[in-house]
Amino acid sequence: MTLTIGVDVGGTKVAAGVVDVSGEVRTRIRRDTPADDVAKTRDVIVEMVTELAAEHEVAAVGIGAAGWIDAARSTVLFAPNIAWRDEPLRDYVSAAVNLPVIVENDANVAAWAEFRHGAGRDADSSMVLFTIGTGVGGGIVLGGELLRGAHGIAAELGHMLSVPDGHLCGCGRLGCIEQYASGNALVRFARAGARQEPARATTLLELAGGDVDAVTGPMVTAAARSGDPVSCAAFAQIGHWLGIGLADMAQILDPQLLVVGGGVVEAGELLMGPTRRSYMDALAARVTIPVAEIRPAELGNTAGVVGAADLARRR
Repeated sequence: MTLTIGVDVGGTKVAAGVVDVSGEVRTRIRRDTPADDVAKTRDVIVEMVTELAAEHEVAAVGIGAAGWIDAARSTVLFAPNIAWRDEPLRDYVSAAVNLPVIVENDANVAAWAEFRHGAGRDADSSMVLFTIGTGVGGGIVLGGELLRGAHGIAAELGHMLSVPDGHLCGCGRLGCIEQYASGNALVRFARAGARQEPARATTLLELAGGDVDAVTGPMVTAAARSGDPVSCAAFAQIGHWLGIGLADMAQILDPQLLVVGGGVVEAGELLMGPTRRSYMDALAARVTIPVAEIRPAELGNTAGVVGAADLARRR
């Protein structure tokens, strides 16, 4: 059975694991990311791959990195949370560990993992993944392959326009969906609601010690689960915008399946309920035409390792 190594490189941690053809993670290890030091980050990846390869016979290595990856799946062009700029990561790691290596965007890796071994495993050709975390990411599978674009940086779904002249996004545009359907947006909506109607945010404010500015995403989720009206409304707001974004993907690509992943999806129906309602409202004119089902992602924090390993196997 062919084993490969998947490495998931984030701004705070690096996870790596040995994965078999069924998507099962046989062994997994984790290290902190020395994000401000390029050489140390590379060396952590090499050390982890070397450790795993010493214990298992592996055929290749896949690396999922949060950033823009070139079309050759070799160079990190830019990473927002790691000091990588035009970093030739593939060649460096491959030379150090004497194994074939591919490098891919982390959201693409997660999308591939869900398509192959997660919520989309019964889809045979197409799926779109929205990842809802601090920001909004995404990945698109069409014709059974990742859509990577001419320059390797396709599927930046978080930067679709939602609100013309809306909130300033980190990308420099105004009104991106990331500013309305992300974990940061959830907190912003909840804080605004608590300031405007504190009597409807009693549970949320209790969790925050009475300080609106201390409200966090986990607090909003906990309060919403207890029925806090302002917190429930914040989830309804991000679900509204996410549903519209998913409807846009259904109109443009007509995929077999739409999957919602990322940390915020752990809130379950608090997010998925309003998202599905908004999605169907946006597609009301298509009631006689089949549209993609929306499902929550299944693989959680193992998606990066599983997807990177599977892509390495298909290199």
